[in-house]
Amino acid sequence: MKFLADTMLGRLATWLRLLGYDTAYVPSADDAQLVRLARAEERILLTRDVELTRRRGVQCVWIESEQVTEQVEQVLRVFNLLPREAFSRCAVCNCVLEEVSKESVRDAVPPYVFHTQERFRRCPRCERVYWRGTHWARMNARLEDWNNSRS
Repeated sequence: MKFLADTMLGRLATWLRLLGYDTAYVPSADDAQLVRLARAEERILLTRDVELTRRRGVQCVWIESEQVTEQVEQVLRVFNLLPREAFSRCAVCNCVLEEVSKESVRDAVPPYVFHTQERFRRCPRCERVYWRGTHWARMNARLEDWNNSRS
């Protein structure tokens, strides 16, 4: 399932990527560009703009809440999704992350992280490095809450 978040839903796009879903986000796009992109890439357009939901030839979902937690819950509920591939995509550019050796990220992470972590992933596009630090634990707790509410 592929999504496109409109310009008002950047935080939702980030969370959907963290959940493992291919989610495009183009903050500079106007409505016509969003519709063209959704059609061309066969993406479901997630929007807070009621007018966009009336466009023909594109599947849209109107996101009801302004709160990101409720937005994620709505998408999970509407599409009956579970975060099965969490932390598999770059939160910034949406690429699938690649496992990399610890030694290859020595200069890209803080010394403490290098010495306390064993597993790393890197985005092949933006080269951002990911590891299971304190942010991961908090996000994972949120994902477990969402998983439990769906089962």
